[in-house]
Amino acid sequence: MANDDDSKALERAYQPSPGLGVAVSDPVQNPGLPPHRERMTDKDPKAEKRAVRTVYTLFYLSLAGSIWAVAAYMLFPIEDGSLGAIRYNNLFIGLGIALALLSLGIGAIHWSKALMSDKEFIEHRHPTRGKDSTREAAVQAFADANEESGFGRRTMIRNSLFAAVIASIIPGVALFRGLAPHSTPEDPTAGDPVVLLKQTMWAEGQRLVRDPDGTPIRAADVTLGSAFHVIPEDLAELSHHDGYLEEKAKAIVLMMRLRPEQLIEAEDRKDWSYDGIVAYSKVCTHVGCPVALYEQQTHHLLCPCHQSQFDVTDHAKVIFGPAARPLPQLPITVDDEGYLVARSDFTEPVGPSFWERH
Repeated sequence: MANDDDSKALERAYQPSPGLGVAVSDPVQNPGLPPHRERMTDKDPKAEKRAVRTVYTLFYLSLAGSIWAVAAYMLFPIEDGSLGAIRYNNLFIGLGIALALLSLGIGAIHWSKALMSDKEFIEHRHPTRGKDSTREAAVQAFADANEESGFGRRTMIRNSLFAAVIASIIPGVALFRGLAPHSTPEDPTAGDPVVLLKQTMWAEGQRLVRDPDGTPIRAADVTLGSAFHVIPEDLAELSHHDGYLEEKAKAIVLMMRLRPEQLIEAEDRKDWSYDGIVAYSKVCTHVGCPVALYEQQTHHLLCPCHQSQFDVTDHAKVIFGPAARPLPQLPITVDDEGYLVARSDFTEPVGPSFWERH
C-alpha cells in the first residue's frame, strides 16, 4: 500500500495546477524596421553645409597637427641629451600626432553620422555565384556607396581627407629617419650600416661581464646548462652620454655551457669555445630582435619576435623561422686569472642580414 500511495502522490505532484496551461505561441513575427527619423542635416540645407565645413575643417586641423609634429621634431632637438630637451621634444611631438589622429578620427565619424546616407535597408542572403549579374551588382554597390557618402561630389571633404591621411604618415617618417646614421664628408662610411655593425666593443682580451652589473665571469663559475647575458667590460663603464645604448645594442651576447662532446665545431673554430662554453650575438639575423630564450634540453635559441630558432650545438645555425643566417659567434678563451675573455671582435657584422646587401 505504501508503494501505491507514493505513486499517487507523484502523479499529483506532476499534474499542472488549476488555471495554469501550457501556452503554445505562434512563431515570432518580424517586427520590421522602426520608422525612419530624419537627421537635421537631411531636413535643413544650412545644417548640411555646417556639417560639411566641420568635417573638412577637422581634416585640415589633422593636416596642421601632422605638420606641427614634424616642425616640433626640428624645433626641439634632443641632441644634448638633457632631461628638459627630451621632455619638450616628446611633449610637442606627441601633441602634434595626437591632434592629427584625433581630428582625423572625429572628422571621419562626424562625416558618417551627419552626411552619409543613413537609410535602413535589408540585404537578403542568397547564394553567391560568379555571374556577370553578380559582377554588375558589385560595381553598382560601389557606385551607390559613392553616391550615398558623397565622396565623389564633396570635393572639399575628399581633398582634405586625402591631405590629412597622407600628412599623418609624415611625422613617423621624420622620426624614424632621424634614427638612421648619417655620413659626413670627413667620414663617408659613417652612414654605412655594414661598417657600423661589423665593429663592436669586443676586442682581444676584453673580459666578459654580466649584464648589467659588470661582474667578471670565471669559467669555473659557469655551470653545465647555464646561460649568461654578457657585455664587454669596457661597456659597463660607459655612461649613457657616451653612447652606451648604441654600443650595447651591437655588443650584447648570450653565453652558454654545454658538454664539449655536444658541440659540432668546424676546424677553424675549434678554439672559439672554451671547455664547452660558447658565446653568440643576441641580435637576431632576421630583423634584430634580442634572441634571449634558451632551451636547455634541445640547446636551441629562440627569437620571440618571429620564432626563428638557432642550434647552439652547431654554430647557431638556423633550424626554423625567417632568419637568413646563423648568429655570429664571439671567439672566447680565459685569461691568466681564469676569467673569460674575448679572442677578438665578431668576424662578421651582427644583426639583420638585409643590412649587408648593397
